[in-house]
Amino acid sequence: MGKNTGWIIGGAAAVILAIVLLPWWLTLLVIVGIPVAGYLMLDPSQRRRLRNRRNRQIGP
Repeated sequence: MGKNTGWIIGGAAAVILAIVLLPWWLTLLVIVGIPVAGYLMLDPSQRRRLRNRRNRQIGP
């Protein structure tokens, strides 16, 4: 099992649990809101590094 596989499985289980237990609008807020809040908490230099890394992976 890979290094990040546990995080992915845990995240998927949390999303499935949220879909089952919470109203749809609250589930959507959690699924979208947590990554957005994490991105907004980064420093400007960390955001720039993340954007550069993401752009590098798209090209050949």
